[in-house]
Amino acid sequence: MWTTGAEQVEQAVAECVGLLGTVTGRDWEGVEAGRLEWSCRRTAVHIAEDLIAYAGQLAGREQESYTPFDVVLEEGAGNADTLRVIGTTGALLAAAIRTTPREVRAFHPYPFRSANREGFAAMGVAEVLLHTHDVAEGLGLAYEPAPELCAFVLGRIFPHVRPGETPWRTLLWATGRGELPGRPPVGGWRWSNNLVIGTERLTLQGVTPAAAADLAAVGDGGFAWIEGGPVEGTRVGAGLLHRQYEDGVHLPEWGMYALVRREDGRALGAMGFHGVPDAEGLTEIGYDLVEGARGHGYATEALRALSQWALGRPEARTVVANVERGNTPSQNVLARAGFTRVAEDPEHLTYELREPGEG
Repeated sequence: MWTTGAEQVEQAVAECVGLLGTVTGRDWEGVEAGRLEWSCRRTAVHIAEDLIAYAGQLAGREQESYTPFDVVLEEGAGNADTLRVIGTTGALLAAAIRTTPREVRAFHPYPFRSANREGFAAMGVAEVLLHTHDVAEGLGLAYEPAPELCAFVLGRIFPHVRPGETPWRTLLWATGRGELPGRPPVGGWRWSNNLVIGTERLTLQGVTPAAAADLAAVGDGGFAWIEGGPVEGTRVGAGLLHRQYEDGVHLPEWGMYALVRREDGRALGAMGFHGVPDAEGLTEIGYDLVEGARGHGYATEALRALSQWALGRPEARTVVANVERGNTPSQNVLARAGFTRVAEDPEHLTYELREPGEG
């Protein structure tokens, strides 16, 4: 069953408070947290700061920056009090996630200046897991969070990271805290929230590996679909995306996008690339719509936006689409979006759109 992430935030916080609650009598201020330059106490406070910051972004629907406030513990507050604050701020983030509509996005700087409720949930869980690890390492405690929490994070905000045999070790490696056989050490790193491209009537929302896995398994991927959706082509494309993720060749911007109607937040189809541009700058695009959404210009609108986005990237020079000979409506969509027919075979017609100046 699809989850928005509130339960994962609560579980991560409970594991953190449960473990660190066994050592509140120790000195947290004079001990560095793992590989960090912060003390264990400062790192624990930082967990609470992140949780309440993310809750504030969602609750305030912040669009341009972080809400300008911070967490300050009262003078004399001890380690046990710090854990109380982590528990409270975790509960506030979980509540914000539960009460925020799916289509709401709020400011987060990386990488596309916004995140939805699932993104903030995944970032919150990541902060709890990673910094609990840092504190536990500093204090000499054994800590390994539930694998499903790590997989939750990886499948939503680390779409560019090939999964490993164990989600926890993969997450530690991806954040410069551990090693994985056959993979080089990680220095600088960042997570990646999904890209959203807007048009007049639609938002094209990047499908995460977690959502792709759910769609391929006959779920809804966390989207509210119009009647009849998602269609088989979307499920097949989602399966392809997830295989690319598992193979370590998925780059999220060059994946699949759900086409979501602005007026009601309903998904009505999908569009995406078959892979990253090749050495010649060529990438192939495909799409489909739920039957009830056809004939309203949605595919043309989305295709114009996504192909123009692609041609605005330095690595892409040509967008190609292949369509069956008998599929006249799709051929008309391509023509209206500015594509030109350039080749054909007994079964398919090939259309392409080139960047300005290419001929």
